[in-house]
Amino acid sequence: EQTNESWRILIVEDDERLAELTREYLESNGLTVTLETHGGNAVERIRKEQPDLVVLDLMLPGEDGLSICRRARPFYPGPIIMLTARTDDLDQVLGLEMGADDYIGKPVQPRVLLARIRALLR
Repeated sequence: EQTNESWRILIVEDDERLAELTREYLESNGLTVTLETHGGNAVERIRKEQPDLVVLDLMLPGEDGLSICRRARPFYPGPIIMLTARTDDLDQVLGLEMGADDYIGKPVQPRVLLARIRALLR
């Protein structure tokens, strides 16, 4: 049973300001966070780092979140939370069908994200 302190979170988000703010909030609550801003690097980062949980934006340069999710699933068993500014039901259905475990609309409230992360990792 891991404690909060040892949870490693990978955030894949091209909005660097948002990613940094999210990282600061999560780290202030005891999580270890790494960032990736380019979709094209995300699958390899997930494969190499095997984080405890991935926060994955839907709209990314290089490769979109749905494709990353689908390609990472064969070798990545951990939870994936999709983030998107698009609130289309179809996006949510597709994300969950591609292997996402949860779905959060933007703008994301850091407290809500932290609560969802804790729920998925407990």
